[in-house]
Amino acid sequence: MKIFSLPAAGLLAGAATVAGLAAAAALHRHPLPSALLIRGVFSSANKFQPKKIHPRLPGFNVVRHRGLNYLGSQHQPSLDLFLPSTTRKPLPVVMWIHGGAWISGSQDDVAPYLKVLAGYGYAVVGVGYSISPKAVYPTAVKELNAALAFVREHADRYGLDPNRIVLAGDSAGAQLAAQLALAVTNPEYARETGVVPAADPGQLRGILLNCGVFDLDAVAGMAGPVGWGLRKALWAYTGAKDWAATTAAAHMSIPSHVDHRFPPTYISGGNGDNLTLTQSVPLADRLEDLGVPLVRKFWPKDYKPALGHEYQFQLHRPEAMEALQETVAFLEDVTGVSALPGQPLEVVSLEEDLLAELPVIEEKLAA
Repeated sequence: MKIFSLPAAGLLAGAATVAGLAAAAALHRHPLPSALLIRGVFSSANKFQPKKIHPRLPGFNVVRHRGLNYLGSQHQPSLDLFLPSTTRKPLPVVMWIHGGAWISGSQDDVAPYLKVLAGYGYAVVGVGYSISPKAVYPTAVKELNAALAFVREHADRYGLDPNRIVLAGDSAGAQLAAQLALAVTNPEYARETGVVPAADPGQLRGILLNCGVFDLDAVAGMAGPVGWGLRKALWAYTGAKDWAATTAAAHMSIPSHVDHRFPPTYISGGNGDNLTLTQSVPLADRLEDLGVPLVRKFWPKDYKPALGHEYQFQLHRPEAMEALQETVAFLEDVTGVSALPGQPLEVVSLEEDLLAELPVIEEKLAA
């Protein structure tokens, strides 16, 4: 998980000057230079620091199934599955889609946070997907739908409850999660987007949306380095410089498509995040008007210290811990399954399929 900080935004603003005139011209001819630049900014920004947050959290035993090939090939994106050490089965599922402006990031970025959520007694899936400009819309959406199918098809094997699924995402991942939720709950939208939903509406119990990008009309008019970066990313993701005029952009704009069938929603954003007032708050207002069950987690405009993009991952801060507790309360409410009490922390990270290598697992657990 990359935190898009104000210094990082400043790097974007000065990119063309630093790169020189030739490089600046390249930014206007093809989306790849801009995409690479933005990836670099995300990579250099602040990262999740587990050592800071462990003393502030209850401890849990969590097992990680790493690198499950939901698309059938080790050369394609994979997913990770985090399971709490509990005899309580089947487990409700939280399927988390990482951010990165559709052009960067991986499930490893959010793994520390997903371990925390799993410790509360939920099966948590971190999904990787193809990023742009190598892959363009709607590749990522179709891959995420395939990941949802994988989770349901392997529910018995891993002790999952295919009838209690919560989608989740941060930043661009929140947009992708919302789009997948639309495909599941709205047949007309699914047909328009070319997705055959891998779950029924009744199996989708809720959705977690953190610091998301939802309204592409608002992005088109957004000033400053964040607006510049999102527009360049959308050029790469849609494959069109005039991305705002594309069918992809129309499909991606969540407020234009939501209706009363959208699942119960938890939505949050920091008061220092440029996206909160233009993206998250308007979507929350729209859902509330539609009668969708809604939990808002926003902060006063003058709240100090200002909470930036992806604030919810900074669990050494009390505001992030408060958001975490409200997230867990939301999961309890929509799944009907209460959180587990904490235990001493021990995270066991294993490669590939856990069940296929039981002798190796027993050895690692005993070590």
